[in-house]
Amino acid sequence: MTGIRTRQPTGRVPWPLILVEGAEKSGKSWAAATLSASEKVGQTYWIDLGEGAADEYGAVPGARYLVVEHDGTWASIMGQIRAVRDEAARAAQAGEPPVVLVIDSMTAEWELLKDWAANRARTSAVNQKRLKEDPNAEVSVPMNLWNDATARHRRLMTTLMTFPGIVVVTARGKEVAAMDAKGSPIPGTREYKVEGHKTLPFDATVWIRLARDADARVIGARSVHAGVRPGRDAAKPLPQDWTLEWLVFEGLKCGDGSHARQLTQPKAGAESPELDELSEIAVELLGRAEDTATTEQLTTVWKATGGALKAGQISQAEADHIARRIKTLADELGAGEAA
Repeated sequence: MTGIRTRQPTGRVPWPLILVEGAEKSGKSWAAATLSASEKVGQTYWIDLGEGAADEYGAVPGARYLVVEHDGTWASIMGQIRAVRDEAARAAQAGEPPVVLVIDSMTAEWELLKDWAANRARTSAVNQKRLKEDPNAEVSVPMNLWNDATARHRRLMTTLMTFPGIVVVTARGKEVAAMDAKGSPIPGTREYKVEGHKTLPFDATVWIRLARDADARVIGARSVHAGVRPGRDAAKPLPQDWTLEWLVFEGLKCGDGSHARQLTQPKAGAESPELDELSEIAVELLGRAEDTATTEQLTTVWKATGGALKAGQISQAEADHIARRIKTLADELGAGEAA
């Protein structure tokens, strides 16, 4: 077991990220508003993106949410989401009922990011030349800009997935023509599509589908208590009198022991593949460097690195890699102190 870092799983149920999607006028926003009336939740914050329902749904019996104001820009929206996250963390630390964050809708969120990518593409030299020759020419969005849009979406989803409270997001969904690998419609075929980033259902703890003429269903759930096994279990119909309060506290068994979901994000780095097999001591030294808060502490790690190299505990390549990282961290600390 030497060198293996382990711990026992807690078995605790984290607070959920709930996706409520469906056709128009199927009750998505209404379901979110009714959750705010629950005595089991704390303050609910409602971020309206392209739906315009926040004010009207304040009249839902018992609803007690606050409308979060923003100016429609990504910076403003993310700033408000982070502020709500910080308030949720404070409430959790104080032992208060969980804060609820509602985003209505994630369809508008992805449309915003697509427009951002398209606007950036229009400013490229290639597209500027094309538009000068033909103002109605199609503007192509290169893959690097799509990657940037996806990166923004991923940062948002990480914030929502690790939110120290309950998150409810809505999205539009409908049947559309199925497409082949080239993006062309397949005649006579239809498929159901959630309108939003393609990974949205994957990231949700629970995926609920609403319809005007059918019972609400749980399409998928990451839960020991209310899971839906892909390929084995059909979508589960919800009770006629279901509510999000029932789903969170009865179906998923959230409660006093619940906490923010823990994620360890992969860190790509830019190191040489020769360092893929770092020794345990090299990994420890790198970890100590990452955890430092002062240049004096970095100096201590640097001296320890030199000692390990002299003793033959790490290789020259490992020592050089640690030294480069220490220099980068020192530069960052110096810039922070200067500011």
